[in-house]
Amino acid sequence: MGFPANGGSASDRPLKFLIYGRTGWIGGLLGRLCESQSIDYAYGSGRLQDRASLEADIAAAHPTHVFNAAGVTGRPNVDWCESHKVETIRTNVVGTLTLADVCRERGLIVINYATGCIFEYDASHPLGSGVGFKEEDTPNFVGSFYSKTKAMVEELLKNYENVCTLRVRMPISSDLSNPRNFITKITHYEKVVNIPNSMTILDELLPISIKMAKRNLTGIWNFTNPGVVSHNEILEMYREYIDPNFTWKNFTLEEQAKVIVAPRSNNELDTTKLKGEFPELLPIKESLIRYVFKPNQRTGGA
Repeated sequence: MGFPANGGSASDRPLKFLIYGRTGWIGGLLGRLCESQSIDYAYGSGRLQDRASLEADIAAAHPTHVFNAAGVTGRPNVDWCESHKVETIRTNVVGTLTLADVCRERGLIVINYATGCIFEYDASHPLGSGVGFKEEDTPNFVGSFYSKTKAMVEELLKNYENVCTLRVRMPISSDLSNPRNFITKITHYEKVVNIPNSMTILDELLPISIKMAKRNLTGIWNFTNPGVVSHNEILEMYREYIDPNFTWKNFTLEEQAKVIVAPRSNNELDTTKLKGEFPELLPIKESLIRYVFKPNQRTGGA
């Protein structure tokens, strides 16, 4: 095959990224990152489940790497997937596998933005223990159909040596106006649960995913900042840095269950592997302050 061994350096050929998910949050951010780093890129126009359209995209773009930020998460949330199961399978399973397969035939690495919402705290990984799920652990959360499809496709993608699977969780960015931003979501909820979780600060981690492509890294990676942060801790930071008058109400998981269709995943992921490759990676609370809250801080004269 044309792709080098895991961790091999990129060829002398100039980088050219083909990105799927142009209209999505991560896909849009990737394009802007490429522009800021003067990396040549193009957005794929083909449907992931349409093999011929993917082949046409690759033939037109001649990429060195392919990024998959397309997928169905549901609108307004993953509850949508519970009543649209075939549509969810078509993109999240059939589409993702088709892209991986087409790229493998052409010796191309795929950076696949996946999810870490395929685990939940259990007896071996208790809440508050600091014991996180590792890359090789078997998913144990099947509460939502969305998570089921993501766990299925992750297992199958293990057989594709050209795929770099990044387990993203509860993504956060410095753009507090974006409705997909976890902080934006919880500041608009009537009530929130309060559970420590691993989360992904996109402002820090998306540039790292580009470095991963340059290093031709493959396999599964827990793609979150080290450590955990709870809903209340984030909202306390929000109150401190953004809105001193902000208030919120908590409710229990049992109360939450009455207003959602599918249960939600809560977990801690072990980031030893990612931190070993990128020692500069900040712990979650430090990253939140540096990349999200400080840049948005309201000063007295504002």
